[in-house]
Amino acid sequence: MDLGAITNHSTLHAKPDGLVLQYGTAGFRTNAEHLDHIMYRMGLLAVLRSKQTKATIGVMVTASHNPEEDNGVKLVDPLGEMLAPSWEEHATHLANAEEQDLQRVLVDISEIEAVDLQQDAFVVIGRDTRPSGEKLSQSVIDGVTVLGGQFHDYGLLTTPQLHYMVYCRNTSGRYGEATIEGYYQKLSKAFVELTKQASCSGYEYRSLKVDCANGIGAMKLKEMQHYVSQGLSVQLFNDGTKGKLNHLCGADFVKSHQKPPEGMEMKPNERCCSFDGDADRIVYYYWDAYGQFHLIDGDKIAALISSFLKDVLLEIGENLNIGVVQTAYANGSSTRYLEEVMKVPVYCTKTGVKHLHHKAQEFDIGVYFEANGHGTALFSKAVEVKIKQLAKELGDNKGKAAKMLENIIDLFNQAAGDAISDMLIIEAILGLKGLTVQQWDALYMDLPNRQLKVKVADRRVISTTDAERQVVTPPGLQKVISDLVKKYKFSRAFVRPSGTEDVVRVYAEADSQENADSLAHEVSLAVFQLAGGIGERPTPSF
Repeated sequence: MDLGAITNHSTLHAKPDGLVLQYGTAGFRTNAEHLDHIMYRMGLLAVLRSKQTKATIGVMVTASHNPEEDNGVKLVDPLGEMLAPSWEEHATHLANAEEQDLQRVLVDISEIEAVDLQQDAFVVIGRDTRPSGEKLSQSVIDGVTVLGGQFHDYGLLTTPQLHYMVYCRNTSGRYGEATIEGYYQKLSKAFVELTKQASCSGYEYRSLKVDCANGIGAMKLKEMQHYVSQGLSVQLFNDGTKGKLNHLCGADFVKSHQKPPEGMEMKPNERCCSFDGDADRIVYYYWDAYGQFHLIDGDKIAALISSFLKDVLLEIGENLNIGVVQTAYANGSSTRYLEEVMKVPVYCTKTGVKHLHHKAQEFDIGVYFEANGHGTALFSKAVEVKIKQLAKELGDNKGKAAKMLENIIDLFNQAAGDAISDMLIIEAILGLKGLTVQQWDALYMDLPNRQLKVKVADRRVISTTDAERQVVTPPGLQKVISDLVKKYKFSRAFVRPSGTEDVVRVYAEADSQENADSLAHEVSLAVFQLAGGIGERPTPSF
């Protein structure tokens, strides 16, 4: 490790005075102007992680659903997973080290993790369409090369596509070919096979309107369209030709505001969906004949997928262990539907895909979705092998069902939640089951809910337990929330600190939208008063 060269390069990527950032569930995110030193240092860290794991590591430059002027970075571990927790801590220490301490922190990480500095390192890099992305990616490359690492810069990719590339490279191509063409071919082949099976049962050619949040998803869907055109016609809106990234559009906007994005032409009962800025989230929605907006979020996506998987397994005659993993944000009606109607076990984890992903790995088939539309399904290696074997051996309807499940497994991007992959799966399942968007929506009725944010001086004053559903500190806040919840029917509320900014997130649901709004506002006031709120007191904004 040439510490002198590292220091010399670091002066070209100097850390701003007083800036402190934490590697959260989404990596680092802030205004792009403050990220140059972070990118250089994450290039360094990616090389150390690659040497330690003897595997390819990914670095994705994105701020997902944040405004266009922001950017961020997250590292991808060998099997496409989020970075290991101990290395998240290293990332935070390295990012915040003063220039004179940088060498010492790097040596400490190397010693703590027993990194063989003579080991080769390989890093792959991707970025979304933000104007700052190219320059910041170059800063990552500077960090990689100064430590002697090799790299491949994929350029413009969705976040899930970079996860896919890492997974492919570390499984010697068994998962798929580590190219954008390989990604398109793997998903489209499985999708086309499924739509062929659907066409045997009255499947009609389908069309879908997609809001791409003026992000990378538009570019990649355009590239992929001809691969799937025989089964699906996709009409793109907010495709980046005009309008700002994530501004008044995208999955986060639609979910948070519970209304359609700007720039989307919608007719009654048309299926529409929205991606977020880096295409790892998806939500569906439609106008009904009476002009009412219906949102179909991650909870209903999980219900559709898990019910389909259970039906197919029943047809094959296989009794596999299916589990659905949610967070505290899951609508109470979805949890009751899955447990009481579908008879599928449901588990709750802390917010953040890494927590859901880890829990889902405990099952033969683990389906996980956050309510915001970020999720996928994981199949154990034993299940994958068994299903592929059954698809070859079984005849008649059982064989068809096994083949269908084999295609579904191939269609999921098991390395990460993937808006494109999830969109194709949803469209295939709706076709195979002969469901309209209204019939899907009618699986259960969501309880009205509201999400709010409260600015605080320090989000760390809030600590939680029970998968973030109960507040531990500050003292007294949980009792106030519990007393407020008792005032409303079918109500529930919780608060949790943001992973990226000094705000506290408030969630409330109740028997009516008016009551959900009122409960959310009252809880926000309690947070403001007891958790160090700053600025103006919360006022009702609905």
